[in-house]
Amino acid sequence: MTVHVIGAGPAGCMAAIAAAEKGLDVVMIEKNAKIGRKLYISGKGRCNLTNVADQRSFLLNTVSNPKFPISALRAFSNEDTERFFEEAGVALKTERGGRVFPVSDKSADVIDALLNKLRALKVRILFSAELLSLVVKDGVITEIVTSKGEFPTDAVVLATGGASYPLTGSDGKGYDILASLGHRIIPPVAALCATELKGVVDRNGTLLSLDKLPFPEGLSLKNVRLSAVYGGKTIRSEFGEMLFTDKGVSGPIALTMSSYVNRLVADDLFYVLDLKPALDDATLDKRLTSEFATSNRIYRNVLGALLPNSMIPYFCTVSGINGDKQVNLITREERKRIGKLLKNLTFPVRRLAPIAEAIVTAGGCDVKEIDPRTMRSKIISNLSVCGELLDVDALTGGFNIQLALSTGFVAGSNV
Repeated sequence: MTVHVIGAGPAGCMAAIAAAEKGLDVVMIEKNAKIGRKLYISGKGRCNLTNVADQRSFLLNTVSNPKFPISALRAFSNEDTERFFEEAGVALKTERGGRVFPVSDKSADVIDALLNKLRALKVRILFSAELLSLVVKDGVITEIVTSKGEFPTDAVVLATGGASYPLTGSDGKGYDILASLGHRIIPPVAALCATELKGVVDRNGTLLSLDKLPFPEGLSLKNVRLSAVYGGKTIRSEFGEMLFTDKGVSGPIALTMSSYVNRLVADDLFYVLDLKPALDDATLDKRLTSEFATSNRIYRNVLGALLPNSMIPYFCTVSGINGDKQVNLITREERKRIGKLLKNLTFPVRRLAPIAEAIVTAGGCDVKEIDPRTMRSKIISNLSVCGELLDVDALTGGFNIQLALSTGFVAGSNV
C-alpha cells in the first residue's frame, strides 16, 4: 500500500513517520527543496515545538474548535513530542510560560531530527514538486498530479499548511484542493498577527491619525491591559506585554487579541489600553492629586514617573495639555482627563495585518467533515487532513506546532 503525504511541515513529517512505522510505503511530495521551511523561522528561529501545559490548558489555548483535537492530543501528547525529539538526540529545555525549545536554540536541530527519522524509515521524498490536483473516481483518490508527474496512490494525507508566510510554501493551495473535492472551507483569516490602527481618540473624542502624532514606534510596554471593544461591549481583555509598531500594535497581548477579533468588522472595533491596570480609578486619581498639588515641576517631567520617556510627547498631544505647563496649575478637569486617558487610551482599529504576515491561519477545512479520531475525510474515503489546513488554531507558546504534530501522527497512524 502506497501512501502519499503532501507537505513536509511538522504535520506532514509526523504523518509520514507514523505511516512508515506501520510498515506502509510512504512517499512525501514537497514543493520546497527542503523539509520544514516554516519550522526554520518558528520561535524566531529557535523553534518553540511544544508546551508542557496539561491537556485542559492546551484546549484553553486553542481558539477555533478546541474540542476537535482532544483525541489527537491523547494519541500524541506534548510528553510524546518531548520523548520523540529527545530520543532523536535533541536536548530540550522549558522556558517561561511552559514553552519548550531545543537547548541549542536552533530550529535546524528539530528539522534534522525529523529528516533523519524519515530517512531511517525509508520514506521517499520528492522535493520541488508542486501538487496540481487529485484524481478522484467513485469517491476515492486514485492519482496524484504534480509538477513532476502523475502518481497512482492508495491513500493521501494532505498537510500543505495554511496561508501565512507563503514564501515557506504555505500558500493556501491546499484549501483549493480540498474545495475541489467537495470539502467546505471556512474562509481563512490572519491569526496571531499585528493590528493596524487608524489613530487614537483624543480628550474631545476626536480621532487623531497616526501621521499627526509623535507615535512611540518601537516602544515595548510591560504589565499593561489591552481590551477589545466591539459594538460598545468589551469582548476580550489581555494582560501582559505589548509593542507599538509603525502602523499600530503588536507583541504578545496584541497577537493574542488578533485571534479573537479576526472575524469582526474593523470599523466597529476599538482597542482600549490601560497603562495602569494595577491602580483603580480612585487610587490613580489620588496619586495624580498628590503629584500635582504641591509640585512646581512641569507636566512632561511628572509624566516620567508614570510613563516611558518615549511615550510622553505622544501622551501630552492626546491629553491636550502643554508639556511645559506647571503641574500645580493643572485643573481638576484636566487631572480627571489625564487619569481617564491613562486607564482608557482608545484606538480605532483599521485592520489586521495581511494573512501572509500572520503567524498562523485561522479557518480552513471544516472539522465537521473530518473524523477527529482518525483525521480521515468523511467525503473522500482515502483522504486524511491534518495540521494548519484544519479549522483549528491556537495561541502562541508551542501550541500550534503541537497540534500539527498530534493531528499528523493520528492521520499517519490511521490511513
